[in-house]
Amino acid sequence: MQLSVEISMYPLADDYIPPIQAFIDELNRHPELKVITNTMSTQVFGPYDLVLAVVGQAMKAQHAKGKASFVCKFLGGDLRP
Repeated sequence: MQLSVEISMYPLADDYIPPIQAFIDELNRHPELKVITNTMSTQVFGPYDLVLAVVGQAMKAQHAKGKASFVCKFLGGDLRP
């Protein structure tokens, strides 16, 4: 089963670009996932269990470095444009 996730990350820091870029870079370390970024969000597409695991690990890594809020939408299936 495939999964599509749209994620918006809001670091609670004045210098917010580096944490967002680090999060996106972590997602992109997994070539088996398709990651699309734009100015509003990051979209991740791939096998259900793998997407959940990778997104969870990336969020946990960012929370270990500093406070951030994540807003996510999870949709079953591959809905990439």
